[in-house]
Amino acid sequence: MCLQGPKLSAVVKQAFNIVGLDHLVLRANDPESLIAFYRDVLGCALERELPDYGLSQLRAGQSLIDIVAVDSPLGLAGGAGPGREGGNLEHFCLLVDGDEAAIRSHFEPLGIEVGAFKARYGATGFGLSCYIRDPEGNTVELKIASDPSVHT
Repeated sequence: MCLQGPKLSAVVKQAFNIVGLDHLVLRANDPESLIAFYRDVLGCALERELPDYGLSQLRAGQSLIDIVAVDSPLGLAGGAGPGREGGNLEHFCLLVDGDEAAIRSHFEPLGIEVGAFKARYGATGFGLSCYIRDPEGNTVELKIASDPSVHT
């Protein structure tokens, strides 16, 4: 049985609340490059590695970013790796502290293009954010913690 639309809310009683994002998984053609980016460029700590599975986990605040090699047992289950013909996801957003100048001055010497800062809405309300790309081409939104003075 497939439940959808208005029928779904009439049938399903909410038994739990979502309290946050635990982790996201990025499949990688070059996992070492992706790990280096999230560790060295974005400051995530490498928390755990499971080489038998091709899995590395990096701490991003209260969440984890999992990197899975596409040629590992876990990665092979997902089909072809990310590329121009298809990516892992549209984008994901990391909530950061700092300001536009600090973010630009961090990425520009590394040759990482920083998109325009605009007011965008997310889980914590409105805030200024920009987009960058990781070495596998995934789009990463960096959102400065919500600012009540930022509106659309």
